[in-house]
Amino acid sequence: MQAFVQQFIFGIQLGSLYALIALGYTLVYGVLRLINFAHGDVFMVGAVICYYACTRWLPFRNLDAHPEAAATNIALALLVLLIAMAVCALLGVLIERFAYRPLRNGLRVADAHFWGLVAALPLTLSLGIRSGAPSVAAWLVIGIGLGYALRPVASWLARRTVRATSRLNALITAIGVSFVLEYGGLIIFGADPNFVPNVVPEAVYTLPGGIRVGTAQCAILAISLLLMGILRWIVLYTRRGRAMRAIAHDIEAAKLMGVDTDSVISFTFALGGALAGAGGALVAALTHVKITPLFGLLPGIKAFVAAVLGGPGSVAGAALGGILMGLAEAFVAGSRFSAFRDAIAFCILIVLLLVRPTGLLGQPVTEKV
Repeated sequence: MQAFVQQFIFGIQLGSLYALIALGYTLVYGVLRLINFAHGDVFMVGAVICYYACTRWLPFRNLDAHPEAAATNIALALLVLLIAMAVCALLGVLIERFAYRPLRNGLRVADAHFWGLVAALPLTLSLGIRSGAPSVAAWLVIGIGLGYALRPVASWLARRTVRATSRLNALITAIGVSFVLEYGGLIIFGADPNFVPNVVPEAVYTLPGGIRVGTAQCAILAISLLLMGILRWIVLYTRRGRAMRAIAHDIEAAKLMGVDTDSVISFTFALGGALAGAGGALVAALTHVKITPLFGLLPGIKAFVAAVLGGPGSVAGAALGGILMGLAEAFVAGSRFSAFRDAIAFCILIVLLLVRPTGLLGQPVTEKV
């Protein structure tokens, strides 16, 4: 019984993280019917931001040498969480604006400047991190110049391209953006794994029955539930949330009713990115896992399975699917079949698609032919 409860607690903590990532998948799918495969890599960016904030950017103190700095470190850790959420929200907006929106509205000349900066960004950050500020300034100038140099090329392409109507184009673009984030991270940060040191006080308490509960587990669960509650309030009780639900129901009708669909879609990507960034920061700071540029690949796939399990487009279903996925993985990890803990996600997906293709809380959609 003790082992069962212990694995149950671990599964709830793991499932809450999967739920945070899965919510980003289901939000984007709800408004665009798009599977954003780059979402798991946004989770990785949140973990990387947490690593650099905790080790280089903010004045965290060693708790072993300065135990009196615990309160200050906790305050800084909350600031790191907000920074990771803000950066990943901005990243989500940029991905939507310059990768997915041109597929809906057609290519625009204004996009050339951004892609020029993207072309120079890996070298910019790589040299800036390793060599200092002068390299950052120099490569920013190169990036700006490259952006302006590409404007005639983009103008020529814009006159010869049409708006994409196939969802397959968006799916391929999502995979491409995922590769850009992963291998751009390899260029910028290198392939060596990093981990966040113990920057916040952690303790383990023994409950009746020999059950051990750590403060890190409690913090992850509490923050995840808080963020999911805030998301539910935004979706159900705010003007933006009503616009998101209107677009999910019928995007063309929402346009006719005066909804600025582009801004609402950008807001949706920002929400999903912020949740993924929070999940990455929590994992990096409180579980001390090794962080690499490919760190978000497997959690992203598992969260996608969780979103499908709960029902694509269903916010409550994504949360439920994430919890169930975490519980399943935890109990498999605690059994003699622990080597199959990663495969369990795909086994669940196959069974679910055979039994209930719309997910646990998903509703079947009738399409007119």
